[in-house]
Amino acid sequence: MGSPDGKNMVKRWKIKVADKEDVEKFVEGYVCAYKDLEDYKYRTRREVKNYFKWLFKRDPEGIFIMEEDGKLVGIVACDSNWVTEKGRVLEIHELFVLPEYRGTGAGEKLLDIALGYAKKKGLKKVMLWVGKGNERAIRFYKKEGFKIVGEQGKWLRMEKSLDY
Repeated sequence: MGSPDGKNMVKRWKIKVADKEDVEKFVEGYVCAYKDLEDYKYRTRREVKNYFKWLFKRDPEGIFIMEEDGKLVGIVACDSNWVTEKGRVLEIHELFVLPEYRGTGAGEKLLDIALGYAKKKGLKKVMLWVGKGNERAIRFYKKEGFKIVGEQGKWLRMEKSLDY
């Protein structure tokens, strides 16, 4: 898998834009990544499959798959067509890294890809929802410059402004 700090891993990671045929890869990765997040996940494989189809319809160029030697590492699903009261933003609907790759820099790399996609689309704000109890993800996003700007039910709303 590379060195514990992940530095050797990054060079082996391949990134590709998802296509419709990646639905099963998404489902398998989602189920694995959300295993311990019962409060925040879709319950059935069919729901996850429909979620992927919805994501793909929203922004077919915005789903990025990270692999190492053909094995899924993680996925980020962006939506450059999202409109809020703050105008058009890049919405990150999904970012997950499989458990065995957490702490290797994979999440940071996927987030960098999402931020680059926002810039490519001319968007200056990135927003997402994260579960209130998902402390690992909240710490990650805060470390990456996201701020909590609201909450609804069991979810926190976070955003980051891009300077470029």
